[in-house]
Amino acid sequence: MEYICSTENPDLWERYVGDPSSAQTSAWLRKFLDASNVGFAVCDEELRYVLINDALAKMNGLSAQAHLGKTVQEILGDAAENIIPMFRRVFSTGESVAFELAAKLPTGSELRYWTAHLFPIKDAFGRVKQVGAVVVDVTDQKRSEVCFTERMQRLEALTEFSASLMSILAEQELLPSLSLFLQKVVPHDFASLTLYDESTRQLRVHALDLRIAGKPRSSDAAVAPTEVPYDAVFLHGETRFHNRDQLASSDSPILQQLLEAGVESICFLPLITRRKGTLGTLNLGRKQDNAFDPQDIPFLQQVAAQIAQALDHAAVYRENKELTHELNKEKLYLEEEVRSTHDFEELVGESPALQRVLGQLHTVAPSDATVLILGETGTGKELIARAIHRLSTRKDAPFIKLNCAAIPTGLLESELFGHEKGAFTGAISQKIGRLELADKGTVFLDEVGEIPLELQPKLLRVLQDQEFERLGATRTIKVNLRLIAATNRDLAKSISKNEFRSDLFYRLHVFPLRMPALRERSKDIPLLVRYFVQKFAKRMNKKIDTIPAEAMHALQNWLWPGNVRELENFIERSVILSQGTTLTVPLAELRTDHGPPQSSTLEDLEREHILRVLRETGGVIAGMRGAAARLGMKRTTLQSRMQKLGITREEYQN
Repeated sequence: MEYICSTENPDLWERYVGDPSSAQTSAWLRKFLDASNVGFAVCDEELRYVLINDALAKMNGLSAQAHLGKTVQEILGDAAENIIPMFRRVFSTGESVAFELAAKLPTGSELRYWTAHLFPIKDAFGRVKQVGAVVVDVTDQKRSEVCFTERMQRLEALTEFSASLMSILAEQELLPSLSLFLQKVVPHDFASLTLYDESTRQLRVHALDLRIAGKPRSSDAAVAPTEVPYDAVFLHGETRFHNRDQLASSDSPILQQLLEAGVESICFLPLITRRKGTLGTLNLGRKQDNAFDPQDIPFLQQVAAQIAQALDHAAVYRENKELTHELNKEKLYLEEEVRSTHDFEELVGESPALQRVLGQLHTVAPSDATVLILGETGTGKELIARAIHRLSTRKDAPFIKLNCAAIPTGLLESELFGHEKGAFTGAISQKIGRLELADKGTVFLDEVGEIPLELQPKLLRVLQDQEFERLGATRTIKVNLRLIAATNRDLAKSISKNEFRSDLFYRLHVFPLRMPALRERSKDIPLLVRYFVQKFAKRMNKKIDTIPAEAMHALQNWLWPGNVRELENFIERSVILSQGTTLTVPLAELRTDHGPPQSSTLEDLEREHILRVLRETGGVIAGMRGAAARLGMKRTTLQSRMQKLGITREEYQN
């Protein structure tokens, strides 16, 4: 290799390199000078090149001879703005500096990347007279990193849009979203879908994006599945690419039409689902020849798979909607199949929210674990408790229920643990408590959050040791029972207010199970309506076989603050009002009872809140556990607010 040095410094070669044939030549310097990918140069105080190797000269796009005597500014142009300060820094501090550079050089048009290391060259007095530069071109590495980053961004976009596509249920809204999706993840000038129509046995073409001259045969057209190029893609699930030469040599009218429209590269991908097999094809075109890289095939196939899944999801929704429409043409078929397939008595529903609870129920029921059922009032917590008992190994033993909120505080301890004769005034005989009655079975404590603090340690002992004493007794009673508790209160808040013991909470919270509110499972409302109509019509010896579609729609769109219990009471009232075979639904109550669900005023919200608390307390206003105490106001104040808001007893006492 030839090394070029400034003619103004004839001793420069020997100063830095020495005789090339001499063994005195610095080995490390010769490595830099000989390396084809490592540039090396020396600049003086005026930043003029005095020594340069061929590798760096080639990076700069000029000969080595053309560099000598020229400044960094003259050689590198605008790129020198970021380099000159680094040279000045080395001259002023006498310390080496390393940095990265991205720039376009005057001799090139593309952005390139380098790493550079500048080091001082000092004279005998320690003064920096020159600066050496070691430069490595890392453009290929950077481009690989950029390519990787772009692929990651495309995958992120794929994930993001896939989630949004799955939320679109209407097919008329899906196609525009698919177009936007493709624009985000795949560069293209033309995009279309072909979807198989079973009624015509043809592929119908849907244009998604046309940014090419004219309009090829891609909008609202129909083609046979056996026609090229769709035959191999749709019938055999193959991915096909075509460049300009292949399009030009093809006899396919479709490919010829695309070529005439300006498409020079096109990719055809099958849209395959597990449920329906191949739905059709995804077709992407570019104006450039050989625009699709075979390395992108896996990503393009992922895109096609997401589009196929979104189309299938929309098709399932359409099919279900059509089926529901047919079933709800005012005809009500009162059959026992309306019950949940899990045979959980009145646990009617097929919504994901309810099915998730039933799945958890199946998991915990065979064990003896304590279960804490959470949920708003009227959601069916007791039904869940009974189902757990019935599916457990204790199903043949007693199921004992106790509503802790319905019994006065002074009597609750006696109800739980029992008492001996004479244990307190009025205890004229021995009483066996609910816990003793539940021996070898299950005890269900509803509204467990209402248990007074002074009783909570005794209940904790039962959970831990399975033993207790009756009131007024000294003998310890051993029991073998399973506890299921339920509450509509936030026990964590009760703990923070010192209204509930944390140790008892943790013992109850072994397996929490949350019942969804009816508003979270609105798709179950038609099933529940049919079930309750059947139940009450049979009880009242009536025959009701029709529900008006308007009524069903109104029932589905109501918020039901009292949940399933409120719906059940409303349907019972409707059956009572029905005189013929058509259900008479008092729709006016849904418009005025609790205020419109979508446009509530502050007064409506206050009224709704007071009604909910009154229902939860069973209509009790006064006392420590009455509605007034829960709302943080005096009894007289609450009664005044109820009168002002027009709240009647019939609204909260069913």
